[in-house]
Amino acid sequence: MAVSVNFTDAELSGMALAQIGNPLRQEGLRTSKNLCKISDEDAELLTLCFLKPFKSLELHKLEHPDGLDSNPLHRSVSRIFENPEANLIEGSADIARHLYSNSNHPNIKSGDLCVAHLTNMMVDGEKTDALSIIKSESKVPFLQITATGEDLQLTTQHGIYPDKIDKGCLIVNHGKADGYKVYLFDKSGNAQFWRCEFVNASPVQDNDYLTRRYSEMCVAFANSDTDDESMREERFDVAKKAVSYLTEAETFDMDDFSEVALVEPKVSEDFKAFKSAYEEEKVGKPLEESFVVSKKEAKKAERKINGRMQLDVGVDLKFSTGFQKSAEQFMEKGFDQEKQMKFVKIYYHAEG
Repeated sequence: MAVSVNFTDAELSGMALAQIGNPLRQEGLRTSKNLCKISDEDAELLTLCFLKPFKSLELHKLEHPDGLDSNPLHRSVSRIFENPEANLIEGSADIARHLYSNSNHPNIKSGDLCVAHLTNMMVDGEKTDALSIIKSESKVPFLQITATGEDLQLTTQHGIYPDKIDKGCLIVNHGKADGYKVYLFDKSGNAQFWRCEFVNASPVQDNDYLTRRYSEMCVAFANSDTDDESMREERFDVAKKAVSYLTEAETFDMDDFSEVALVEPKVSEDFKAFKSAYEEEKVGKPLEESFVVSKKEAKKAERKINGRMQLDVGVDLKFSTGFQKSAEQFMEKGFDQEKQMKFVKIYYHAEG
């Protein structure tokens, strides 16, 4: 069952800062000695900055092969949640030291770290708190006009632009024994460093997640590179059957799925090989092969797969969601007896 997390009434209650360098470049680590003093007006703006990037992200949980007690972030966050007012400064410094110790790679950039404690988060209707950890690795120049005596002065400054935050991790104080409720992103694309080494989190494989992943896998399989046009069309047909399976079945079972959607042994082998590569690259671990299908996610996949038509003559048609809803009015399919070929007709008023 999907967990409902609501940010609407969240409030910033405290914030600590750090500057994280790269040890390989002999760059240091600095942590704030006191919590930041923030006005009520700034707190409202900062709350939005600390929460906005995490909306609509997939749910994760903290983990560690030796147990959650061996995950440094879990230890630090748990300590902060026990008494935020007393432990936020030192707990945030521990988080900064943990991040610094894992920044030993030439591609990891130095940056500014903000650790913010937020209250009035809602999880399934229950009030709780959360910790937002964000790292900005780039500063944006901006202009500021200030009054100097009777004149005006233009100055250039550099600062953090909220929409350009590079990395983030939001940990909601719910389900401690299971690794909390965690949302994270990394715009640099280096998920191995941020998700695996610093946070050490894995996706929660609930029904929504599994349906979404298998749907995406089917679409990716259809779109995977192949020089054989007939193979391309065959894969696309397999993807449509696979998505149809998800929209019609109440439960997913890998063996049944292979029999109904993949059918041919060669196609089944190709799909299983593709699945293994997809899991390694996108998930980091094997996906569960039995679950209750989320009809909401299956319908999304159906719209996506029906929004494309690949033909064996080298034509690739893409349809918008609006067109799909009224396709019967504008599209006609048939078979030409003389040419012994299928055809598609599309009626329109004007070119866009």
